Parts: sequence; structure tokens; C-alpha cells
Amino acid sequence: MTGFDSVAGAGAVRELAGRWLPQLGSRDFVVSPVGLWLALGAVASGARGRTGEELAGLLGVEGEAAARAVTEAGRWLGAADGVAVATGVWSTVPLLDGFRRGLPGVRFGVLPEAGYFALPDEVFGATDDISFGEIPDAQKEIDDWVRGATGGRIPGLPLALDGSEDLVLVNALALKASWLTAFPAHLTRDEPFTDGSGVTRPVPTMRQRIPAGWVWYADGAVVVELPCEGGGTRVRFVLGAEGAGPHEVLPAAWAARGERTPLAADSVDLALPRFTLRTKTDVRRHLDALGVRLALGPEADLSGISAAAMYIDKVVQEAVVEVAEEGVEAAAVTQVTMTRSAAAPRPAVVERIAFDRPFGVVVLDGEGEGDGAAPLFLGWRQGTS
Repeated sequence: MTGFDSVAGAGAVRELAGRWLPQLGSRDFVVSPVGLWLALGAVASGARGRTGEELAGLLGVEGEAAARAVTEAGRWLGAADGVAVATGVWSTVPLLDGFRRGLPGVRFGVLPEAGYFALPDEVFGATDDISFGEIPDAQKEIDDWVRGATGGRIPGLPLALDGSEDLVLVNALALKASWLTAFPAHLTRDEPFTDGSGVTRPVPTMRQRIPAGWVWYADGAVVVELPCEGGGTRVRFVLGAEGAGPHEVLPAAWAARGERTPLAADSVDLALPRFTLRTKTDVRRHLDALGVRLALGPEADLSGISAAAMYIDKVVQEAVVEVAEEGVEAAAVTQVTMTRSAAAPRPAVVERIAFDRPFGVVVLDGEGEGDGAAPLFLGWRQGTS
């Protein structure tokens, strides 16, 4: 195998995405399944006992295997054209050497009010190279890190620090890709779009004629793939049956080749709205439905991270995707906060496909195909916000 699937298991990310989608509703949203998987995977590398088993049920990995998978996936994604990925951990409590060594690509920092001197010697001894000099402004430091890691697309932490945090783990994912064939800007004009509530209004709509091979049917939806320069990512737009919701429509984007039906045409006149989606998602309230419960309370066993008992207090993800004539830009920041306690010739046929009602957008890694593809970003354009 090659690509994301060989280092982490794209199937685990697709499973997470499929289970997460019903929790997201049907209003406009954009999320990053890979970003959430990487952040929770770093947590899972330090989870033990039943807490580790619960996280493994969602992520497909736990313990040392999770640490290896997160590290290798981050390195592979970061090597793709136009993709950047980074993870950082800031804490008030000393972190175990094994946790730090297991995540060699992660940045480690210190939060204010670090309680080192209040901890017993066996905990204090777990730290390594932490300086006890002046501790910088953690909010500014992490916000600067987030802004740099996302190329300025997300200006800072999704959730501001309030002083209750004992550990903040942040994953940042960003991409910028140009279409292999740009949409001619002079063809963009307002065209009607009917949103999920049935209201029709004009929206800026891009137009381009594309090869029929970029379009197929899968699971009752039409999928349009717009290839990007360099091949680092693939962007697919998914139009389902009228009234279908995102959890019914978006999985068609990663249907295997054997599950696709080609379009019976020679080319396609594509009409696609130019749009930007930006949402902030409280993921913690979804985790219980996803089978993660112990990690969210005092019974959590995260003893592979620190000798100080902690549990997950908050999980928030902010994501943005912008689709325009030249290409696509996207970014996501996932914040986990812990607190202790060949056919015969035929006449040419041109199909017209207009994304003039709710539709989805999926950004996939550039190597995996079908059941080997990992969804980096999922978006739904309902048009009601």
C-alpha cells in the first residue's frame, strides 16, 4: 500500500467521518476528520486500560501504535504538495518522557501557573528539559503558533484559555491548492441557488466545461472531482438527491471505483458556486455518541501522558474552506483541553451539472483511491446561513 493508508489507515479516518457526520446536522459546516483523528490519536497514545480501549474503538489505534500512526501520518501529510500539519502540547504538569519520545514531531511548551512544586517527587522527576524561568504569555504564544501553522487562515485558538487548563493539545492542518484548470473569472455570474429551506436567491457561480471522466455517480449522488496541480490533494463536490442530508451524501465522495457509475456524456458544463465556509464545532458533546465516555471524566486513565491524573474537559475544532476560480484553501485547528482530577463512436453529449441546491465538498489525500482515501476536510453548503 502507499499513501495515507499505509501509515495510519485511511479506513479508520473514514469510519470516524461516517460516525461523526450524523452528529453535525444539516446546516452549513466544515470539519476535518483527519485533524480530529490526529488530535485524539495523540491523546490515545497516552491512554491506558478501558479509556484506551474506548479511544481505539473510535480511532482504530491506541498506546504506542497510536503514537507511531500519528507521527507517520503527520510526516506523510506534511510532505504532500500544498499541505502542512503540526501538533503542539502545552501543560502545567510535567509530561512523561515516554509520551514525549513517542511524538517526536510535536512541539511542547509550558502553561502559566505550572504546579511543579505542588507535585510529589516521582511526578516532578518525569519532566526533562522544562525551564523554570519566566513563563511567556501562553495565549499569545499558542495563538501565534496557530496563525503560523495555518498560514493565517485561523488567527488563534478556537477556545481562549481561561486558566483552568492543565494541558492543551492542538493540531493544525492547512492546505492551499490550485485547480489543474482554473475557472475563467469572466464567466462567473450570479445564478439561482435554492437553499435547504426552499428559498432561492442569486449567488456568484463559476462555470467551466470539464471532461466527463471527472464525474461519476455513486450511492445515489453525483460526484465531481476537480484535480489540483501537483496531485497533493483531490477535491470532490457531491450533489445528492433533493432533501438528502450530509451524512447520506458526503460518503459518496470516497466510494470505491467498483461502486461508481460513469457519466454517459463526453463533457460536462459545470456550474459551481464560489463560497467560503467557516465553522467552530464543539466536538466534546459528540464524543459520547461516538463511544468515548471514560476519557471525559475523572475515571479517565491517561496515565501514559503524565503521572498527574487528568481527563478531557473540552474538544473544539475550527475549520475554514474557500473555493474560488483559482483553487481551494482550507485549514482546521483541533483543540483538546485537559484538566486534572472502449466504445463505438457516438454523437458528442454534453451534460449540465449545476450545484444549485445544498451540496457537499470533500478534500481527500492525493494518493489513496476509493476505500484507500482519507477525508482531510468535509463541508456542507446548505445555504441557510
